[in-house]
Amino acid sequence: MMSIIRSILGYTLYKYPNKSSKAQNVLYVLKKSLKPDNMKRVTGIGGIFFKARDPKALQGWYQKHLGLPATPDGYIVLQWGQEGDSGYTVWSAMPESTQYYAPSSSPFMINYRVDNLDALLAVLREEGVEIVGEPEEYDYGKFGWIMDPEGNKIELWEPRDEVFREVNKLG
Repeated sequence: MMSIIRSILGYTLYKYPNKSSKAQNVLYVLKKSLKPDNMKRVTGIGGIFFKARDPKALQGWYQKHLGLPATPDGYIVLQWGQEGDSGYTVWSAMPESTQYYAPSSSPFMINYRVDNLDALLAVLREEGVEIVGEPEEYDYGKFGWIMDPEGNKIELWEPRDEVFREVNKLG
């Protein structure tokens, strides 16, 4: 995102070399429009992931006693919202040996839904938040990871709910 700002600023300085105040105004407007308080960050909880001694048995317990619905892959997906404005939250017990939460040593990870992963990661990077790895993209959405100040890994997901529904054979 900042590279776009730099490109626009560079063009503005090229076009108006003797009017640096105009370039400064363009930069001010661009930065203001990208300010964190102007950008929607988290839109909901996309998933709750935690370590378990016996993930399949624990998921079975939650299905039997609390009625949580499982996908063919064995994790639980909860749909929420109303038609036209709905989404999914994944609930998944994972083996104690999973390295998916690394570099965190926490026994859990929360996935937050976001509207624009790339823009949010750019803002978080500028704010000094630790970014973990590179974003990954799948048919059902984009994923990125950050660390909170206490060493918990957080997953950020820009979902594609229609594809997610199809991939997981949800109604």
